[in-house]
Amino acid sequence: MFEKFIERPVLSIVISLLILFAGALSIFQLPISQYPEIAPVEVNVTAEFAGSNAETSVKAVVRPLEMAINGVPKMRYMASDAGNDGTSIIAISFETGTDVDMAAVNVQNRVSEVLGQLPEEVRMYGVKVGKEINSMLMYLNITTTDTTLDEKYIHNFVHINILEELRRIEGIGFIDIMGQREYAIRIWLKPDRLAAYNISADEIVEILQEQNVEAAPGKVGESSDFQSQSMQYILKYRGRFTEEDEYRKIPVRATPDGEILRLEDVADLEFNTVTYDTYAKENGFPSAALMIKQLPGSNAQEVIGRIKEKMEELKEKVFLPGMEYTIGYDVSRFLMSSMKQVLITFIIAFILVFFVVYIFLGDFRSTLIPAIAIPVSLIGTFFFMTFFGFSINM
Repeated sequence: MFEKFIERPVLSIVISLLILFAGALSIFQLPISQYPEIAPVEVNVTAEFAGSNAETSVKAVVRPLEMAINGVPKMRYMASDAGNDGTSIIAISFETGTDVDMAAVNVQNRVSEVLGQLPEEVRMYGVKVGKEINSMLMYLNITTTDTTLDEKYIHNFVHINILEELRRIEGIGFIDIMGQREYAIRIWLKPDRLAAYNISADEIVEILQEQNVEAAPGKVGESSDFQSQSMQYILKYRGRFTEEDEYRKIPVRATPDGEILRLEDVADLEFNTVTYDTYAKENGFPSAALMIKQLPGSNAQEVIGRIKEKMEELKEKVFLPGMEYTIGYDVSRFLMSSMKQVLITFIIAFILVFFVVYIFLGDFRSTLIPAIAIPVSLIGTFFFMTFFGFSINM
């Protein structure tokens, strides 16, 4: 076999060039990530049970989901975590080489089977099944020097104008603002008033669900096969409440004499945020912190480039005066550093091999052969890396 390559140098050159071209093309196709995809595929299931503690979440949410998910095809193991904020996360690990999309579909099908067994609050918020690389890709901070804007305003501004724009970027597997600071009507019940009127907190929740709804009233005067109508009216319903006073006037109880007990009589209401457990500040100014994770198989360097490009675009079109963004963490710094070290190692190895071979052979022409073979073999390696799921930076 080797004699044929020696006797036909043109064939050897052509094969070497093909290996070089295939490897060079693969360089631009290989994904760039913080770690190579040799770890097991992982799918996360997230559920929110508002107002629940960790023990209740485990009994009402985690256990039914675990029983349904257990035994999903190619599953290795799963780990669960429940917090006192009502958030439960189940991480399912699959065998290496499993198609992450198919794994997510299988998990979603198992979750759908037990949705009816979960508490209504959990179904209302939804059970999320997602796939992303566990390592963080980027950490963004959006802040402002305008003292008239507080943290909850910045959080909601980012949630409405920036978060949805970034979610559409190709390659992003997960993005969210740290802490739930969305606007909400907070109702602080007065225990003494509730006890005096013999009203429970569950009754207040039921009343809110009955009064604060989106409904379809229908039509009036629609014609039929037996009688035609000259006028037809489309009924409109006011829908969900948006103002504090609308919530204050919600009737809780009424007597035959016309006396009405309203929500403001048994509770204090304010327009504030969903929770208060997370605060983000940068240099003393209020900030909205965005955590971003990468989608499996995507190119981290390209994803980060798209994010920076989009943020510059939003800065010109959307940002308010005094508003800025900073990058708290950027994995591309690690990626560029690792790739730089690989290049330096390649150059050093090439020089050392060249001199060592030249010292032992003492002939420049004989030394030229391994000098050419080294870059051919190394660049050709990138072509075969595409079949094993390795990233170029590792």
